[in-house]
Amino acid sequence: MERTPPAGTVGVQFIGNATLLIRYGSLTLLTDPNFLHRGQLAHLGYGLVSRRLTEPAVDVTDLPHAELDAVVLSHLHGDHFDRVARRHLDRGLPFLTTPHASRVLQGLFGFHRAMGLRTWQSHTLLRGDSLVRVTALPGRHAPGPARRLLPPVMGSLLEFGDRSGRIRLVMYVSGDTLMFDGLREITRRCPDIHLAVLHLGGTTLPGGLLVTMDGEQGADLLDLIRPHRALPVHHDDYGVFRSPLPDFLAEAARRGHGGRILRCRPGERVTVGGDTRL
Repeated sequence: MERTPPAGTVGVQFIGNATLLIRYGSLTLLTDPNFLHRGQLAHLGYGLVSRRLTEPAVDVTDLPHAELDAVVLSHLHGDHFDRVARRHLDRGLPFLTTPHASRVLQGLFGFHRAMGLRTWQSHTLLRGDSLVRVTALPGRHAPGPARRLLPPVMGSLLEFGDRSGRIRLVMYVSGDTLMFDGLREITRRCPDIHLAVLHLGGTTLPGGLLVTMDGEQGADLLDLIRPHRALPVHHDDYGVFRSPLPDFLAEAARRGHGGRILRCRPGERVTVGGDTRL
């Protein structure tokens, strides 16, 4: 990836599952670090595991560790933060995540700069003249009482700009959420999203419990937020995923969203600007 993407643009490298390396100006962020290898098991809690079916496109040792400004972690599940990442990431690296995950990261794993953000709470990062304001957004990982069985999850709004506070580009990362009424508030507060990263896959737990958006719900979210561009991730890396990417692509196209979708295979990069329009 270019060290500095063109001015006013965000560069995104898709590493696999929900792991992205994001650059804007002099800032570098990592999302949901998952570096397990094919065949290794991700632990999902309560004795549940899922086997990884793919290789990460970048090894954790090849990350630009000295340049990382923060990790944006949607929640504490083994396919979003794993034992490989825990072993290789610097304990002084800031994590922006849920209050639940921050307590575990600090107390059990020694990541002493983990910060828990409540829904709609923000934290701003600066490097040089580049700024990003990270805001925790609503997310719901399971329906009804089943939510108690899964860790709390957040979406993230990444607002990129300069030291003056002027925002030039807005990026939404859904996190492992289902469609629910709470997502409507995102549209009200954030009407102009340049890039939406959608966690899909239709993750299905034993008993048929759906805990991430399938293709239809992903298209529902596009109907709701109508971003300029959308990048689907989290759809084919683990055995618990039951809704393949073509399901989402077909449904999105049927609803007239085909022009919004960015295709990016693991290891590839996309660049999106704040002036992006359909």
